[in-house]
Amino acid sequence: MIVSFGHETSPCNAIFRLCRSALNIASFIALALLAASTASTASAADEPIPVRIVVAAMFERGEISGDEPGELQLWLERLPFNTRLSFPQGRGDIHLTDDGVMALLLGGGIANATATAMALGNDDRFDLRHAYWLIAGIAGGDPQDLSLGSAAWAKHVVDGDLAYEIDGREIPAEWPYGMVPLGGTEPADDPRDLSTTWTLNNISFELNADLVDWAWSITRQIDLGDSPGIREYRQLFDGFDNAQKPPFVTIGDTLSASTYWHGRNLNVWANDWVKLYAGADANFMTSNMEDSGTLTALQRLADAGRVDMNRILVLRTVSNYTMPPPGKSAQWSRTVPYPDSSRPSLEAAFVVGNRIVQALLDDWDRFKGETPTIGNDDR
Repeated sequence: MIVSFGHETSPCNAIFRLCRSALNIASFIALALLAASTASTASAADEPIPVRIVVAAMFERGEISGDEPGELQLWLERLPFNTRLSFPQGRGDIHLTDDGVMALLLGGGIANATATAMALGNDDRFDLRHAYWLIAGIAGGDPQDLSLGSAAWAKHVVDGDLAYEIDGREIPAEWPYGMVPLGGTEPADDPRDLSTTWTLNNISFELNADLVDWAWSITRQIDLGDSPGIREYRQLFDGFDNAQKPPFVTIGDTLSASTYWHGRNLNVWANDWVKLYAGADANFMTSNMEDSGTLTALQRLADAGRVDMNRILVLRTVSNYTMPPPGKSAQWSRTVPYPDSSRPSLEAAFVVGNRIVQALLDDWDRFKGETPTIGNDDR
């Protein structure tokens, strides 16, 4: 008997083909399960981190812990920031607590703040749609309104860089200063005098007044203490009642300019400028170098649905005055060391700001979906 072992008739070949098919099916199933498991793991890993509160500071003096503090250090040393993430697009790493608080540096000046805020808002690692933003830092203070170490919640942020400027030595004799609104021909202090032919939409930002009122209502009674250095320095401001008070918490608007300006004439300009762009009820109290940039970025991120403009708070605390005391020159007061190395204002930024952070966390189930106001808070 002759047995053929050809391709079509070999029983071994048939068995081989059957085994190979089984192996292929088993391999396919295994690969499919592995792919599904990998996809599930990747999906979980890629899920954005929900952020409840962003604490945004501007500068640090050295290390982020253990030395002379800037605006971020007290937050990192006093709250449990257990997670640290690299953030090369910003001015340092991002810090997170387990209960959803983020802290980071925006960097000094409008350009740095704008770039960092925009990079953070577009970072897909984080879900910022429900986040509250607390921009907290030190500032110059108008001695007509504030004392050293005081804290002011802003309802308006106004940019002071977007303007025409003529050197003070060349301005017309009747002008109070050399700053002119874009599109204008001379200084102005009335919104009706603003040009309608050329202006920009990122000069003035109005914050959520109800949220600001709520923040002030639960921080207004905080005792900010006092210290020998600021107590001694404020006595130079004879005739400025608010400047001579111990530190206090209030509501007052802020002017943002990358140029560190100083002096009596420019203090008049700052008061006029804030009313010019924010309205007659606005009141300049603090000067800063970043906030209009931060607000420009946040507004664009809000337009893209990534942040909520109704959840932004700006807290500025007074490290120095924006003009000299009577009998002193602008150059003298610009170069004199900040009293007590500005420590009272750094402490105030943390103490006042953290009261808001804790209030939001304590009632997060409500405040995730409902922005707090004086009427809807049981405090």
